Amino acid sequence: MFFKDFKVYETTLAGRPLSLETGKMAQLATSSVMVRYGETAVLCNVTMADKPREGVDFFPLSVDFEEKMYSVGRVPGSFQRRESRPSEHAILTSRCIDRPMRPLFPKDMRNDVSIVCTVMSVDPDCSPEVAAAIGASCATAISPIPWDGPISTVNAGMVDGEVVINPTLEQRAVSELTLTVSSTADLVAMIEAGGNEISEDVMYDAIMACHAENQKIVEFINGIVAEIGKPKIAFESADPDPVILAEIEEWVTPDVQKALDTDDKRVRDEALLPIYDAVHEKYDEQFEGSEGKLDEILYLIQKHVVRNWLKNEHKRVDGRGIDEIRPLNAEIDLLPRAHGSGMFTRGQTQVLSVATLGTAGDAQRLDGIDEQTEKRYIHHYNFPSYSVGETKPSRGPGRREIGHGALAEKALVPVLPTIEEFPYTIRVVSEVLSSNGSTSQASICGSTLSLMAAGVPIKAPVAGISCGLITGDEGVYGDFMTMVDIQGLEDFYGDMDFKVAGTKKGITAIQMDLKVHGLTGAIIKEAFEKTRKARLYILDEVMAPVIAEPRAELSKYAPKMLTTKIDPEKIGDVIGKQGKVIQKIQAECDCKIDIDDDGNVFVACQDLEAAQRAIFMVETIANDPEIGAIYKGVVTRLMSFGAFVEIAPGKEGMVHISRLDVRHVDRVEDVVTVGDEIIVKVIEIDDQNRINLSRRDALIEVEGAVPENDLEEEEQRRPRRSGGNYRRGGNDRRRRN
Repeated sequence: MFFKDFKVYETTLAGRPLSLETGKMAQLATSSVMVRYGETAVLCNVTMADKPREGVDFFPLSVDFEEKMYSVGRVPGSFQRRESRPSEHAILTSRCIDRPMRPLFPKDMRNDVSIVCTVMSVDPDCSPEVAAAIGASCATAISPIPWDGPISTVNAGMVDGEVVINPTLEQRAVSELTLTVSSTADLVAMIEAGGNEISEDVMYDAIMACHAENQKIVEFINGIVAEIGKPKIAFESADPDPVILAEIEEWVTPDVQKALDTDDKRVRDEALLPIYDAVHEKYDEQFEGSEGKLDEILYLIQKHVVRNWLKNEHKRVDGRGIDEIRPLNAEIDLLPRAHGSGMFTRGQTQVLSVATLGTAGDAQRLDGIDEQTEKRYIHHYNFPSYSVGETKPSRGPGRREIGHGALAEKALVPVLPTIEEFPYTIRVVSEVLSSNGSTSQASICGSTLSLMAAGVPIKAPVAGISCGLITGDEGVYGDFMTMVDIQGLEDFYGDMDFKVAGTKKGITAIQMDLKVHGLTGAIIKEAFEKTRKARLYILDEVMAPVIAEPRAELSKYAPKMLTTKIDPEKIGDVIGKQGKVIQKIQAECDCKIDIDDDGNVFVACQDLEAAQRAIFMVETIANDPEIGAIYKGVVTRLMSFGAFVEIAPGKEGMVHISRLDVRHVDRVEDVVTVGDEIIVKVIEIDDQNRINLSRRDALIEVEGAVPENDLEEEEQRRPRRSGGNYRRGGNDRRRRN
């Protein structure tokens, strides 16, 4: 056989065939696995640098989920017609692969490791994201790269109250839950969830169901490792010399404890500076060329202090109790011209969220490999350097910002009104003004405030809170403690950031980041209990007093939106040749009109009456005029026998001269001229769809005008009044006595 090392390992996952192939493709990578799940195919390659990277104080891991448009039989929509920067979906998938894998690598390794998962074929019923995560795990596990895996990842949905592992496309469309769980052989390593107000108990059961399925795949991968796995290589450890660490720790620990013991991040950072200066002054000569190791030593000392306070003394750096939330504040209407604004402050963390309402045409178009082609709710999260007192220039959002924005977006989607209920595109931008932990959760609270202030009829307010974790020397199986509302230092030196958002009824989003190998069920249950209690407090005691429900009226600066539905076959008539008809309506009514393929028409306008007129014109074009209907039209042409009147762009009728007025008319020009606006009534539609109109009948019905013959008969019966003039039906008739 040409590929002598080619092997295929087969199993099933959620009732569908799963195979892992090795030894055939990408043979120059450190390790490569082709994953086939149904008709989904993802090539996963792992590569490790031979030498450690110099000058870094972290493990340099990169994970990329590459979407190839040929995998779904599409040509990229970009100008270059090739894949360019990764989509937001691809970035979020990369993060979901990275987060459970990273803690399993040695923390003291500095060799670059690159994981690239290339999606080559997509079966809509078999998730390429799941295939990529399993493939990345298997490729790393069988490689010589040091790693404490394998792990497995599955998705879950909830259909008719039942948990479904790796739901099909049809099941995902009706699912109340979108859940992704990664697991080691024993522990839950990553949770990412969005749900329609799911209770904590139901969410826990779904997580455990995923965990049980993951354990089967971990066992399957372990079998592959046992057969073809390569011995793990030795690497150059970046850990500091334990003797030097102990020496510096004994010297500076009292000063570090004093510096850290404050609730003000600025005071803490300023107090640490002289300690850093003193250590560098004393040891720089000894560490010439590797002074960065001194900063790593000081990092470890601070970590020991914070973890010891939390674990053994139940002491937090800002003096709070373990389950005490920082001081909170909520405000709305900070920006008068914005459609809605809300600011949420938690200690030294402060986020300003601003809501903008747009038309249906403002929805974001998506060019990716999944089924979603657009979204009408968009959440953007910005984290400028000044929010942490730094001076870095802005270079656009990174993966972290995109991940936090997606979490807030996921948290609020379940409570948003449908497009039929509220025909707007909604964009919320969360500007992080100050950061000392939990900015993503503050952005969820601020976004809820801004949406309600803007008058968006959300079903229920949403709040978010985080829970931290400190494990003992025995790891997660032994002694542990959790704390609610972690600040930056506790996130930095702790083991977990368990973020939960939801309403009073239940959970709408979860994102869990870990620095340890995983969590037990007991830790997950405790985190759920603490975050629920804190979430209810924020909703009832902090947000509700500021704004308890959405405003009934939109901002005067928001566009007024009206909708109607027309026959899809009439869309071309409304748009007109080269768009002339719809452009004329938009110009005349000073509005914006969007029409979808189903015939839904959305009209946005600052003036409500103008929007109503635009809707009327669209409906007039799309629907054949009914006999008896009255319109305001514009005279377009004059003929000797009558006038042509446009009752809607592209739709004309004819008013015969005999029906131009309640009195006798000798010449058409005596009554109307081109460009006049007149009211007309539809009196006939012939077999050729020609519309016959009557101004005379409209004047009688709308303005109460009296026909000339009837008026003369009435005059003869009425007593004469000297010098009297009178007006009937809008027509002046003067008679002298």
